[in-house]
Amino acid sequence: MSEYHIDGGVPLSGTVKASGNKNAALPCIAAALLTTEPVVLRNIPEIEDVQVMLEIYAALGGSVESQGPNTFRLQMGGAVSPSIPVELAKKIRASILFAGPLLARTHKAVLPPPGGDVIGRRRLDTHFLALTELGAKVKTNNAFTFSARSLKGADIFLDEASVTGTENAVMAAALAKGKTILTNAAGEPHVQDLCRMLVSMGAKIEGIGSNILTITGVGELSGCDFTIGADFMEVGSFIGLAAATGGDLHIQGTRPQDLRPAKVAFGKLGISWAQEGTVIHVPKNQLMEVNNDLGGMIPKIDDAPWPGFPPDLTSIITVVATQVKGTVLIHEKMFESRMFFVDKLIAMGAHIVLCDPHRAVVSGPTRLHGSDLISPDVRAGMAMLIAALCANGRSVIRNVYQIERGYEHLVERLSALGAKIVRK
Repeated sequence: MSEYHIDGGVPLSGTVKASGNKNAALPCIAAALLTTEPVVLRNIPEIEDVQVMLEIYAALGGSVESQGPNTFRLQMGGAVSPSIPVELAKKIRASILFAGPLLARTHKAVLPPPGGDVIGRRRLDTHFLALTELGAKVKTNNAFTFSARSLKGADIFLDEASVTGTENAVMAAALAKGKTILTNAAGEPHVQDLCRMLVSMGAKIEGIGSNILTITGVGELSGCDFTIGADFMEVGSFIGLAAATGGDLHIQGTRPQDLRPAKVAFGKLGISWAQEGTVIHVPKNQLMEVNNDLGGMIPKIDDAPWPGFPPDLTSIITVVATQVKGTVLIHEKMFESRMFFVDKLIAMGAHIVLCDPHRAVVSGPTRLHGSDLISPDVRAGMAMLIAALCANGRSVIRNVYQIERGYEHLVERLSALGAKIVRK
């Protein structure tokens, strides 16, 4: 099992280019199944999760051709298998995203329970609700079996603003007969990217970016050439990394409008950045002091569905808060196990009180010291890496597979910024 060896305490500075959004790439790969024509996807991050999705696409009968760095040509021409291999499904939660396209294309989908990060209960009920409203029948046993003679548009109210539930519903509705109104839909930038890709293929979707999507089904979709947007989660991670280590960082190829919720949250910690076009500049000598609420009250940073603060950045901002003067409450409302990594930060010297599975009070600044760590999931793993990079002494992070599932060529990119990191 690979591991990182890090000597911390070095400000990370320089220029880094943002990768493509993993959470947009995964549904867009699944959406390529909706047409018999070629689909070219650009700015696809070269990470493990993407590789697994491409393997699933190929296992279903599609062809996958690399056309250079971060670019793939996909085509699902003739016969399509409705069954996802068990060994691939258990590697990645996003395997569930093939349910909608398979139903639309073959009228059947057989999906083993998906894998993914262990960050608490991650229900699939919203997927079932949406697809059954469109006319599918669902059987659950050792696998989830969806079937439908035909899909018909419907007026659907999602029981939660599930990102992948919304994406599955939109992909299925794109080829359903009639009009679908999807209320309480997720509006995250990666959902918007999927919708824009589908529109470029001939789908009719209104309300992109809002919580009400109207999809008018069409008879067929064409191929497309589509470029995935920047990964705002990765950009937020690099912003936190620069601030925590005291570096001066330029991040190229960003989509600044996707970072507005993060800018509010980081601003509560006295961290800001400038933007010019698609370049974000995180300067050194940040204020790094908690901005109390009116009346001197301790502020709260809490996550929420878009356009709230992204839950995937909660782990990151918790580490950054350990390097900031003052006290802040971090409230992770969406996943009950995501905050359990803070015991590792406490062992490194952080002043954190874990109130319950969802809330942590962080007081700083504290000088962290190196430690032996194990990455539990993608975002907590990145948070531990940031902690190690700003800590005194050496840290070892094991199970780095979990980090590399979501961050492209991470060691090389961090080394170019001055990090003392070795992958063994």
